[in-house]
Amino acid sequence: MSEAVNRVHVAATVSFYLVAALAMIMVNKWVLNVTSAPLFFLLSQLIIAVILFCLCHTLKIITLPMMRLDPHVVKGLAPTIIFNILSLSFGNYSLRFVDASFYQVARGLLLPFTVLTSYIMLLTRPSIRVLLSCSIITSGFFIGVFLDGTRISRLGVFFGISSSLMTALHAAVMKRGFRVVEGSALSMSWYSNLLSSVLLMPFIIILGEGPAVLDLLSGHGEGLWTFIVGSAVSGSVGFLLSIAGALSIKVTSPITHMISSAIRGVAASFLGVALFGDVLTLGRVWAIIIILGGSIYYTWIKHIESLAPQPSSSRYDQVAMKELEEGKGKERWEYTKT
Repeated sequence: MSEAVNRVHVAATVSFYLVAALAMIMVNKWVLNVTSAPLFFLLSQLIIAVILFCLCHTLKIITLPMMRLDPHVVKGLAPTIIFNILSLSFGNYSLRFVDASFYQVARGLLLPFTVLTSYIMLLTRPSIRVLLSCSIITSGFFIGVFLDGTRISRLGVFFGISSSLMTALHAAVMKRGFRVVEGSALSMSWYSNLLSSVLLMPFIIILGEGPAVLDLLSGHGEGLWTFIVGSAVSGSVGFLLSIAGALSIKVTSPITHMISSAIRGVAASFLGVALFGDVLTLGRVWAIIIILGGSIYYTWIKHIESLAPQPSSSRYDQVAMKELEEGKGKERWEYTKT
């Protein structure tokens, strides 16, 4: 009976994560199609997540170990917050300029960048088979970007590459950041949303989104209700992803989690075609298949390597899988895998 309950728990958790992550991508694309203020949209999502954290803490649904603003914690998390903002901002800009069905290809270099930054910053030496999986993923990216023949936004691809690099750097510095919050994933999530929202505010003005924000709030711009509804939904979903991502890793194996991520990527591509009229060419299909295949192969290799006995004198750590997941909730499960 307990085994049956456990299977239901796993299936429910993976399904919850899958639906939440898909909803996040589709709602973000829906809003970004009608707004010229992607940073303000991101700020709205972060503020809603902060409000939900406070509400759930007040109602004792969750318990945040660290609610106060400790200057030592803020200083220690500064690199993590900066890379978090850059990662999320570049991701929103990329999704604004590319189709939802192409978004996964535009951010296809995430895992290779993760392996590279882990090697440089964390002295994590990848195996030959890990490098092979990265080569497979990189070939899928180049097929989708350069060999497909379909016209794509170079700016969108640039932001996708930048988002992937910033996400990889964010994951590398976050390992040190967890020491500051005493290893609490909820505290990390709380501080990431709160401090990111505060730091993001001046850049909305500096980068010229002020007039677009004023037009939007005054009702003169297009898509006010789309923005309001989209911000509420995506902010709430982003908060749920904080929990769903952690649960998906904790109650499933990494391979199951990666397969669910692969299903999400395929579903996002077909939903992009159905909802937004995206063009899904044969080249894009092959690019997605190759990237997903390389990612699943990487996960399988890391699973096999984790089962092998590790020399106690080794100076290297395992490369973690947490950087693969897209959405505002990635930082919540990274500590679990490191």
